[in-house]
Amino acid sequence: MQPNNAIFIKNRMVNITRYHDIKLKVVAPIPFFPRIKIVPRWYRFSQIKRYELIEGIDVYHPRYLVTPKIGMVFYGLNMFWGSLRVVKKIYKTFPFELIDAHYIYPDGFAAILLGKILNKPVVLSARGTDINYYPKFKSIRKIIQYTLKNSSSVISVCSSLKDIMIELEIPKEKINVIPNGIDQNKFYKVDKIQARLKVGCSLPIKDKIILSVGGLIERKGHHILIDAISLLKKNNGLNCCAYIIGEGNYKNLLEEKIKKLNLQKNVYLVGQVPNNELVYWYNSVDLFFLGSDREGWPNVISESLACGVPVVATYANGIPEIIISDDYGILVKRTAQDFARGLQQALEKKWDYEKIYQYGQKRTWETVAGELYQVFKKTLCE
Repeated sequence: MQPNNAIFIKNRMVNITRYHDIKLKVVAPIPFFPRIKIVPRWYRFSQIKRYELIEGIDVYHPRYLVTPKIGMVFYGLNMFWGSLRVVKKIYKTFPFELIDAHYIYPDGFAAILLGKILNKPVVLSARGTDINYYPKFKSIRKIIQYTLKNSSSVISVCSSLKDIMIELEIPKEKINVIPNGIDQNKFYKVDKIQARLKVGCSLPIKDKIILSVGGLIERKGHHILIDAISLLKKNNGLNCCAYIIGEGNYKNLLEEKIKKLNLQKNVYLVGQVPNNELVYWYNSVDLFFLGSDREGWPNVISESLACGVPVVATYANGIPEIIISDDYGILVKRTAQDFARGLQQALEKKWDYEKIYQYGQKRTWETVAGELYQVFKKTLCE
């Protein structure tokens, strides 16, 4: 139903099962919604099966109560109650030794409660919004602190999130920084002409092309990117086009802005693209862009670099930990003027694409799984 959603978690867990002594079953709770086509965004949850087999891994989807826009403080507790029966049933035939949970809230809180019921250690993974945004809400902040303090170990995808957790009074010794990786079989260099044929769009030959991948939401900054493209067109006479891949509730606003600024031939909203087709998009363009105001470890940047494509992005959280040198990209402030400055600088720069590619290919999911394995091993020995 959502093949692109949290694919980085699937990649990490599929690779950890390659260790002969790791056996895994997945419980991925789904918000309950009746089979009534009132709100399409929520109706899709009712179509998800309660059990599926993904790459040889058993995946269970118990339901839990979600009240959109209200009652978020209860989501973790609801997820716990919704999952308890399924988890107990699994344990009867699969006496697992450890619970590995992704996202500190609500999933991590539910996992901590399950761990207390079954007397099992819990390893948590912090990924972004769960740490750089949710703690701003006082009621949820206390739950997050409780969750982190009661875990056996915490994994952070970047040092920036680790620093925030230390500010939440979590011992730094408990936190392991394990950034995400890339799948070398899915992200690699492709001849630009062949890539454009695969994409199937009539990409302009003479213009410089910018790609951005992310949900059409305020946080991703696509609206600021559109303003930056307008500035480049008016003030610098730079011929460039931006293709934005993703879906979200900002779509209408972005379409209106594109029309208002007369950028119909400069900015294109592509919609959703399957993950296995992104490699051709990355290889079709001159530059990748990400304008987020907060992130964890954005996989789209790692994927772009793995295809040998330079990046312009904001300083948000883990991004400077990926773009560690101006050999790989340019970091900008989150304003239209600085976006435009960074984009122009990047589009005019002579890049060492082979160097970018070699750097982007270094960190794989196999590497991530090895680091994760050591955390699991240490946790079970304590």
